[in-house]
Amino acid sequence: PMTIPFRGPAGQETTPYLLTPGPLTTTPAVKEVMLRDWGSWDADLRAVVSSIRSDLLDIADASQGFECVLLQGSGSYGVEAALGSFAPKNKKTLMLTNGAYGERAIKALSYMNRDFISYETDELEAPSADEVAALLKSNPDVGAVFLVQCETTSGIVNPIEDIAAVAQKAGCIVILDAMSSFGAMDLSMKRMGIDVLISSANKCIEGVPGFTYILARRDLLEASQGQSHSLSLDLYEQWAYMQKSGQFRYTPPTHTLVAFARALEQHKAEGGAPGRLARYKKTAKALRDGMRRIGLTPLLGDNETGPIIQTFATPRDPNFDFTRFYEGLKQRGFIIYPGKLTKKPSFRVGNMGALDHEVMAMLVEATEATLKAMNIKDLTPAE
Repeated sequence: PMTIPFRGPAGQETTPYLLTPGPLTTTPAVKEVMLRDWGSWDADLRAVVSSIRSDLLDIADASQGFECVLLQGSGSYGVEAALGSFAPKNKKTLMLTNGAYGERAIKALSYMNRDFISYETDELEAPSADEVAALLKSNPDVGAVFLVQCETTSGIVNPIEDIAAVAQKAGCIVILDAMSSFGAMDLSMKRMGIDVLISSANKCIEGVPGFTYILARRDLLEASQGQSHSLSLDLYEQWAYMQKSGQFRYTPPTHTLVAFARALEQHKAEGGAPGRLARYKKTAKALRDGMRRIGLTPLLGDNETGPIIQTFATPRDPNFDFTRFYEGLKQRGFIIYPGKLTKKPSFRVGNMGALDHEVMAMLVEATEATLKAMNIKDLTPAE
């Protein structure tokens, strides 16, 4: 375990920094609130659940005609639950994928034996709204379109507004995985025509892992009764029980909920999604500029990458070994993420979480020191 304190925003101490797509670095205030135990049926916790559901609808610009369902588990549980409740049984779902998380959603749909067609683009290429329109025109039996807003395989941001408009025109519902974007990037369910949105506690709101949330049109939710393939992942039943009792059907992740409520307070204080996005853009720029300065190459251009996670090409120097690189950074107080790209050797650095641009400058220094200790001289991207 790390013993050296590292300074974070507002002087916080945290060891080590988590530079991943989630879990991520949280503030001392979020950690502190978890020191108390909570009864799952207690009125205080029910009030926390109620406020979380309301706040999430406000952030999504979905206060009228939409509902928020909280569900135990990681974001992948939320994706599977949403597909189980809203991917039609008597029509096909068009699944857009340009990374591991689109592929995981396809795998979930396959487990349910629901019909789908997939539209795959390269991991470093966004899907085309024109291509989606052509696919929907030639496949009139498609009833829903699924896509990811920020695919953290590479960090690319997909054109959700253009694709949602095309899907709506074709009479399809739009199911959006907004896991690593919701709470920071521009996202209005009403304006953008998003019917179902999925995210989780340990992303841009900066809470801790433990639950996922699904925001959906109320009429779709009501019509989904009996549609789910799973007892635990049945969103209609979870929603109906929450409406009646204010509580989860089964044991809730109590500490995660109160931590998330505190994180939402901090999110508001920072200026909501626009305020958080401004900080993330600053950390992303500091990270990318710093890594370029020491000779590492971002895989996406500045206009293609999102402000959530940055992917860098692995150096081709024969001395480079990711495990040694990872451990070297960990010893210096930073935990990063291996690359998920199937075609290009890479590693990923998340810049969301309770971090500032000064932490990114510290990371760049630690990266330079680690590469030097590994005797890495050739930083040209590996093929």
